[in-house]
Amino acid sequence: MINDNLRYVIFDYAEVDKIDFNEVFETSIDTLRLTQDGLRTFVKWIGDEPSCVSNLTSKSIIYNNDEMLVIMDQPEWVGDEPISGTTNN
Repeated sequence: MINDNLRYVIFDYAEVDKIDFNEVFETSIDTLRLTQDGLRTFVKWIGDEPSCVSNLTSKSIIYNNDEMLVIMDQPEWVGDEPISGTTNN
């Protein structure tokens, strides 16, 4: 199942220009989910950590899908868009 292989990193939105959207599931800056205050976001991928993620200075530890679902349920992340591992965005 794809969800079991997804990996996530949370990072400061200020570093979003370092993301190569060809290396992560999100397709553009417009598809990123932000914290309620707009200061943090995350990207997801399968396999080895993309080089663009490795270069982030504000990145969190790497989370799996189950861990990320718990994080996304926290008030700072709660919003209209569900987290999903079954789509490519």
